[in-house]
This record gives sequence, C-alpha cells and structure tokens, in this order.
Amino acid sequence: MGSFTHFNQDGEAIMVDISGKKDTDREAIASGKIFMVPQCYRLVEEGKMKKGDVLGVARIAGIMAAKKTSDLIPLCHNLSLTKVELKFKMNPEESSIEAVSFVKTNDKTGVEMEALTAVHIALLTIYDMAKAMDHSMTMGDIKLIKKTGGKSGVWSREGELI
Repeated sequence: MGSFTHFNQDGEAIMVDISGKKDTDREAIASGKIFMVPQCYRLVEEGKMKKGDVLGVARIAGIMAAKKTSDLIPLCHNLSLTKVELKFKMNPEESSIEAVSFVKTNDKTGVEMEALTAVHIALLTIYDMAKAMDHSMTMGDIKLIKKTGGKSGVWSREGELI
C-alpha cells in the first residue's frame, strides 16, 4: 500500500500533481445495493412508482454524477470520461437492487472515484424517488470491484467480477 499523497510536507491538503504521468487506458467497476420493503421493490421493478421510471432516472443521475465527481470530491482531478455505464440487478429474494457502474477514460489518473460516485448517486436517486412508499430503505455494500490501468495495473476483488 502506498503513502498518502494528498498532503504536502507540512501536512496541508494538496491536489496531487499528475502532470508528469502518461495518459493510459483506465477502467473501474463499482457496485452497491439498496434494500427496501417488498411492496416498494415490486413497484420499482414493474415501473409503477408514482414518480415514474425510477431506474431510468437513477441511471441518468449516476452517469451525470460520474461526470461531476471532481465537483463533489475535494482534490479529485477532473477527467475526460470516455464511457459511463450503469446497470441494475434486481434481487427479489431480498427486495434489493444492485447498481453496477463501469467507467472508462484515457487519462493520467484512475476512475475509481467516478465509478463509486455513480453508484452512490444512483442509489440515492432510487431512495429519493421511492421514499414516499418506504422511508426505511437502506443502502450499503458500496465497493470498488475492479480497476485497470496506471502504474498499479489491475486490481480486483476475488470472486466478484461481473
């Protein structure tokens, strides 16, 4: 594991200088889940929630969030994303929806934060659109699944590749 790079020798926060790095292809996959009561789950799955297409709106929100990550996370670099994809896996046995994001760039630093941000905002959007039916929804298990590119190469969570 590397040292912390977001602080200077005086312990002050800095944005890391990446100007000397080469542009390389970089990808990241992240996932997370939202759990809800069965009645709410069925309405989302069937597209019958009063506010409309919950998953369609959540998909767009997640994609937009990935593009705005550097506006949300201090010291995060603004990247030129070449692809953002968000999919949902329905889990009826536990009344949960898993959001999975895939983000790609050809740039000087990785897209892990963008992939994680896409998942977080997609899940928050589902909560926002369904909260009238279920305020007890919980979100969790948000994690990086895989990243490729850059000096550190490939990293993945064993057994969790999609």
